[in-house]
Amino acid sequence: MHTPEQTPPPTPAEGIDALAFLHAPVGIVLTSSRVIRAANHSFAQMTGHEPAALQGQSFRMFYDSDRAFRDTRDIGLQPLRDGQTYSDERLLRHATGRAILVRFHARTLTPDDPLANLVMSFTPLANPLTGDAPKPILTPRERTVVAGLTRGQTSKEIARDLNLSPRTVEDVRARLLKRFKVRNAAELLARLAGPAF
Repeated sequence: MHTPEQTPPPTPAEGIDALAFLHAPVGIVLTSSRVIRAANHSFAQMTGHEPAALQGQSFRMFYDSDRAFRDTRDIGLQPLRDGQTYSDERLLRHATGRAILVRFHARTLTPDDPLANLVMSFTPLANPLTGDAPKPILTPRERTVVAGLTRGQTSKEIARDLNLSPRTVEDVRARLLKRFKVRNAAELLARLAGPAF
């Protein structure tokens, strides 16, 4: 048995590209029209699934609701059509139901129809001092409000999407600002992505 230092590099016949995809240190997913065609080990581990079980599944499984899944569909399409990489921070649902805050990057292989063939990467936003993954500290309602904030939505827009009153969303937002000792949504999102999370 080889130690990591003694393991010879794979040869082209062993599929270097496939090995790089499967064992990349970030989650990588290939989708066609929002259906998973391939997911690597890092993504499967991050989301609590087996890689083979993800193939053929709709990406809907990582969202709290049909509406949240629908609403993210068109986010970032213009940069993808222009041949650019799109990036944001978003919440995904782990197999256990808890939220995972991730840095998301996407590039399309088909700019005329960006979602037809999409390559995505996901990195958990971790504590840079310890490397620990974010703790599941948000309730489901808080997760949906934070997800709206990461998309740049106002409280009224979030309320409309969730069929809540704007006052309810404002109350959730105010509790989050107080709990994380921040003054506004931008600081809240920065805090959730940083060491305090």
